Amino acid sequence: MITSKITSKAQTTIPQPVRAALHLVEGDHIEYKIEGEKVILVKRAAETSGDNPFATFEEWNSEADRRAYGDL
Repeated sequence: MITSKITSKAQTTIPQPVRAALHLVEGDHIEYKIEGEKVILVKRAAETSGDNPFATFEEWNSEADRRAYGDL
């Protein structure tokens, strides 16, 4: 069993074997699913736009645009 300790501020470190199993990296989000007396920790699916407000702009996302503006 893998364990971790809760700090006085209700924080904990996710143990390395858990981070590796979930392929967690800095900036990832995790979700807690409560099922009765158990909690399941899962990696949150990446959002397509995330923190990037321009991620949904597709008008300039073509091979021609990458060739024309790639070295700017």
